[in-house]
Amino acid sequence: MTDSTRASSSTPPSAGAAPVVIGIGPVSAADVVRVARHDARIEIAEEARVAVAASRTVIEALATDDRPHYGISTGFGALATTFIDADRRTQLQRSLVRSHAAGSGPEVEREVVRALMLLRISTLLTGRTGIAPTTVERYVDLLNAGITPIVAEYGSLGCSGDLAPLAHCALALMGEGEVRDASGASMPAADALAAAGLEPVVLAEKEGLALINGTDGMLGMLTLALADLELLLATADVSAAMSIEALLGTDAVFAADLHALRPQAGQQDSAANLRRLLAGSPIVASHAHPGHTVVQDAYSLRCAPQVHGGARDTVDHARLVADRELASAVDNPVVTVDGRVQSNGNFHGAPVAYVLDFLAIVVADVASMSERRTDRLLDPHRNHGLPAFLAHDAGVDSGLMIAQYTSAGIVSTLKRLAVPASVDSIPSSAMQEDHVSMGWSAARKLRTAVDGLARVVGIEVLTAARALELRAPLEMGAPARAVVDALRPGVGGPGPDRWLAPEIDVAHAAVASGAVRAAAESAVGPLH
Repeated sequence: MTDSTRASSSTPPSAGAAPVVIGIGPVSAADVVRVARHDARIEIAEEARVAVAASRTVIEALATDDRPHYGISTGFGALATTFIDADRRTQLQRSLVRSHAAGSGPEVEREVVRALMLLRISTLLTGRTGIAPTTVERYVDLLNAGITPIVAEYGSLGCSGDLAPLAHCALALMGEGEVRDASGASMPAADALAAAGLEPVVLAEKEGLALINGTDGMLGMLTLALADLELLLATADVSAAMSIEALLGTDAVFAADLHALRPQAGQQDSAANLRRLLAGSPIVASHAHPGHTVVQDAYSLRCAPQVHGGARDTVDHARLVADRELASAVDNPVVTVDGRVQSNGNFHGAPVAYVLDFLAIVVADVASMSERRTDRLLDPHRNHGLPAFLAHDAGVDSGLMIAQYTSAGIVSTLKRLAVPASVDSIPSSAMQEDHVSMGWSAARKLRTAVDGLARVVGIEVLTAARALELRAPLEMGAPARAVVDALRPGVGGPGPDRWLAPEIDVAHAAVASGAVRAAAESAVGPLH
């Protein structure tokens, strides 16, 4: 499965949009998305300039001290006891960045790198890292110029932060390594800086550490995933409602008083969505009478609010963790409010890694339930009178049989991706870093899982749309009708077999872009 937003894609800088102003406080999740995906420009608040200058003064004072201070006048990691003379400290910082820019593998997506850069800038502007004002200003210039360092898939263990990914960004700041310019063209960093009128940075004491010691990569991916899941979980309610309608299911089980008996917030929101999406459906009304022989719908229909709601509650917990992390100043050592330069372990990615893994679990389960509804729609023994595989001429035509295979294959992959990365740890740095979070790995697999969920839900929407049309002359409800109409320019109605892959792609794009949700909301108003 290929991520739909691979690294080579680029978008032009947003024209006329309000800039994101970064101060000493947290950047918002919405602003992370604006900068990462929509190229919003960033500006430095005056309070942050003052704080950065003050902390730099502390570092410069310690640089002249005869006593060793970690990251200022010593080596790093297992070499933390090695004192470095003043005339070699620029080389020390440069060597730190060069040696840590050790990533390998496929290129990471542009939006991920931009989120990572923004979040590192946000930490630098807290005034707790000791970075020089000119260095953080140049980092802002790099991001605003649309220059994106090329960061590789592998290299971060998620402890001491996302060292390798951040080091590739710091390397570009020094005018070294490879980047992509605003048009997406790959080139040496020195050439991109020169074209943008920017001078490379020469790092001084502590600055190399300040640039690479953070959880910004995993946090950036968590923030982007949360934005995607907010959309996808509402869209999963839409696809579930379409399937329930097409399968002659009942909406009685979504009554508010039933869900009040189990006061889970996400479950109540999902049930409320399903009530609204099914209200007034002529198909639902057609069998809502005492003579209807189906006593209870299958779990994949009846229990959709419980599964979708549990996923929503998990997203809410992950958002709480992300918001705390967005308010953090993660570096080692840090310049404290009272002027101490103190080593710490805040760079450990465990809190972020845990929720990244938790989200991968619920993504797999929501997708699994969606695939079960798709399969039910295609099975003549369970779909209440619809043709086998929704085929035009079953036997000659296969209908949507293999679309379900595709969905099942994705779900199988998502189940494997739900195996947690955060329970793994491989010691590094001569056992100094003897327990690591693997948070970057957890984030990478979550990105693939979120993309897979959008594809599985897209296939359910595609299938339910055809099933609903095959219920004619019964009329589907207004929300389902709006979704079917939105799909039809790229997805044909029932009929003989045709090349199916492009229609699956159209349905996936309609889910991922928000078009399916927007179509349903055009009929019922905003969904939870």
